[in-house]
Amino acid sequence: MVQPVITRESILNGTIRRLVEQSGDDGRLMTDQEREQIVEKVIETAPSRDSIWIFGYGSLIWNPAVHFTEKLRGKVHGYHRSFCLWSTIGRGSPSKPGLMLGLERGGSCNGIFYKIDRREIRSELDIVFRRELITAAYRPTWVSARISDKSSFKAIAFVINRNHNRYAGTLDDETVIQTIAEAKGTLGSCSEYLYETVLQLDNLGMPDRRLASIARHVRQRERELTQR
Repeated sequence: MVQPVITRESILNGTIRRLVEQSGDDGRLMTDQEREQIVEKVIETAPSRDSIWIFGYGSLIWNPAVHFTEKLRGKVHGYHRSFCLWSTIGRGSPSKPGLMLGLERGGSCNGIFYKIDRREIRSELDIVFRRELITAAYRPTWVSARISDKSSFKAIAFVINRNHNRYAGTLDDETVIQTIAEAKGTLGSCSEYLYETVLQLDNLGMPDRRLASIARHVRQRERELTQR
């Protein structure tokens, strides 16, 4: 597993925010006040006061950076995982954007659910929202979750904001492969993000065949690029 740049410490001490500010991207960043208002709204609309579940479908699977009391594999219905967000501030640059995963409407998505205890809801939501809501590219959304031996419940997931200027829409596989093979940013390479997500999904026994196929083609493209 790769050593994560994003940690509790780097989120809380502002390191991640400063990396974004120094990236050269001219997009608007979310203010602390805006983010705090979203945290409060999530807490107010939570189906339970005892705990909150957070859904991880990308890097949150292998690097959650939050304190949780329970971790379960499961599925979200009504959304699917997609490379639909241009990344100019993490796994890419303004001159050569990368691509990040987001949740798009339709289908379903396997991932990890993290249970946050009521005593830590505000502090842990603050951390994960500082991480995911540096911009308004994602919308924290209550989604329908299902775990095999439990009844359905609600969890917070980061759904793509289609109105954001970095929303990529539906891209053909060739564009996705070439972009991921070439892009690098302040948090590392785009391909590293892809490979780690595929690896951890495989290790958890819930492989994503499309991501795995993209990863194979990206590896081949990277080899071709190094031989030029």
